[in-house]
Amino acid sequence: MINFDNFKKYQESFGYIAQQLCFPEKLTFHPKTFEETISKDHPGYDDLIAFRNVMMTFSLSEIKAIYTDTFDFTKKAPLYMTYNKFDTQKERGQMLAKLKVLYEMFGLEMVDNELSDYLPLMLQFLQVAEWRNDPRAEENIQLIIMIIEDGTYVMANALGEDNNPYAYVIQALRKTLKLCLTSPKGVKHHA
Repeated sequence: MINFDNFKKYQESFGYIAQQLCFPEKLTFHPKTFEETISKDHPGYDDLIAFRNVMMTFSLSEIKAIYTDTFDFTKKAPLYMTYNKFDTQKERGQMLAKLKVLYEMFGLEMVDNELSDYLPLMLQFLQVAEWRNDPRAEENIQLIIMIIEDGTYVMANALGEDNNPYAYVIQALRKTLKLCLTSPKGVKHHA
């Protein structure tokens, strides 16, 4: 189930995290954006500060190289959340189509050249989704969150083992998403 109070509280931060997971540009690390979006009580604050501190030691061209090496040339950290999940292209294609319909149902138009399981796109959807007073919201937002959690689990571990700075961003995201979910009665979260 979705904890809509926390979801609303952290909704804007999903856009910031999405920005950090897009190909880096000069404005990606602008301090004003961080300060306006991520408060000290944000669950991912420490991780995002650690990420920023590490990345500020590199030039923009070095950051771009790290990004490319992390996400473009490895199967350990795909930004496509269903890439490693489905056994067949048909199954993945069905999920991609379902996600696209879901986005459109909540008012987000996709760019034609992007797949619907692209993590920054999914986060942008969570940021801008018009879910209030929509009876379909809980089930569909929960689906998006579960796909992201599933898709980032192996990625978080692989990036952490490699001491990759993007591990901080993925950990911040996972901590934030965890607070947007509530456990059914009698079920406890594991650390």
